[in-house]
Amino acid sequence: MDLYQNIKFENKDGVVHLTINRPDKLNALNIQTVEEIGEAFQEIYDSVDIKAVIITGEGEKAFVAGADISEIAELSELNSRKFSEQGQEVFASIENCHKPVIALVNGFALGGGCELAMACHIRIATENAKFGLPEVNLGIIPGFGGTQRLTQLVGKGKAFELAMSGDMVKADEAKTLGLVNHVVESKAAGLQKAEELLGRITSKAPLAVGMVIECINAVYTNEIDGYQAEANSFANCVKTEDFNEGTKAFLEKRKPDFKGE
Repeated sequence: MDLYQNIKFENKDGVVHLTINRPDKLNALNIQTVEEIGEAFQEIYDSVDIKAVIITGEGEKAFVAGADISEIAELSELNSRKFSEQGQEVFASIENCHKPVIALVNGFALGGGCELAMACHIRIATENAKFGLPEVNLGIIPGFGGTQRLTQLVGKGKAFELAMSGDMVKADEAKTLGLVNHVVESKAAGLQKAEELLGRITSKAPLAVGMVIECINAVYTNEIDGYQAEANSFANCVKTEDFNEGTKAFLEKRKPDFKGE
C-alpha cells in the first residue's frame, strides 16, 4: 500500500502479510516504522475482511534486528519515556488483537524485533533465526514490553539470564524454552506452516477465537480475574449465532458455517 513507507501491507484472501521493509537497515525499528505498524493494526481491527495476520521481515537476514540505534542515541529522558510508551501501546494492540497474529521470524530477532515477535500470538522461526534482548550492551533495557513478555514465555530465571547477559539464542533453543512454537527449514516453509495453521484457526468460530485470545491474555493482567473473564466470555459465546450453528452442525454431523455473528 502506498500509505506505508517502511512496511508492506498485503491482504491475501483475508490474511494480511505485514512485512517490515527496511532491509538496508536489517529492518530495524525506527519511530516511523512503529507508527506505521500501529496504523496497520488499526486497519486490521476495523476491517471485517481481515481474518488473520502474518508478520515477517523483508529478506532472509533479519526479521527485525532491533531498534534504530541512530534514533536511540538521540533520546532524552523525556522523549525516551514517550518512545517506550508508544512502542508498548502498539505492541499491546498486536497482543490484544482479536484476530490471530503469527510472527514468521527469519534471521535476527533482536531487541525490538524480539519484542515484536513476542507480542504476536504464535511464533514460527526459520532455522537461521536468532533471538535476544541485547539492550544492556547499550546501557539500556528493553522498552517495548520485552521484560514482561519474555518472563511470561520462558520463566523468571531464564528471563533474568537472557535480559541481563544480552545473549542470543538460536531457533532450536528458543523452541525448547517456549519462546518459539515451530522451527522450519526456510522462510518459504515457514510461510506455508503459518498459512496452514491460520487455515485451521480461521475455520473456527471467529468470535470464540477472539475470546480465547482475550482470556489467555487475562492470565497476565493483574486487574482482571481471568476465571471470571472466561466465564463471561463463555456466556457471551452462547448467545451468538455461531454457537447455534456450531452445535447444530455437530449434531447433524456436518461442517459448520461460521459467520462471526
